[in-house]
Amino acid sequence: MSNQFRSASLISVAAATIALTFSINASAAVDVEAAKMLARENNCFKCHGVEKEKDGPAYKKVAEKYRGKAGAEERLFTHVTSGEKAKFPDGHEEEHKNIQGKASPEAIKNLVGWILSL
Repeated sequence: MSNQFRSASLISVAAATIALTFSINASAAVDVEAAKMLARENNCFKCHGVEKEKDGPAYKKVAEKYRGKAGAEERLFTHVTSGEKAKFPDGHEEEHKNIQGKASPEAIKNLVGWILSL
């Protein structure tokens, strides 16, 4: 085995280990009550239920959709902070309520982590 190949393999294994460690720690660090409080304060439960579909998808369905996908956290963070269009079951679109500025990035990441943990 060449030294270059061995080095590349070790780097790949180290990177995967670090990524796994961070993802496990991120899941373990979710403050469920703080996430629910932020969702309540921003009227998220008006359109989303944890298990029940409302105008928006149930959070468990969102978690299933993104489970195991690269960039899921970033995608949901952008969705709740950018005011991008949300599609409704009847086909119409509205701007998603933006919670940016109402909460710290850490609080929003915690909310996203909670949703993805369901």
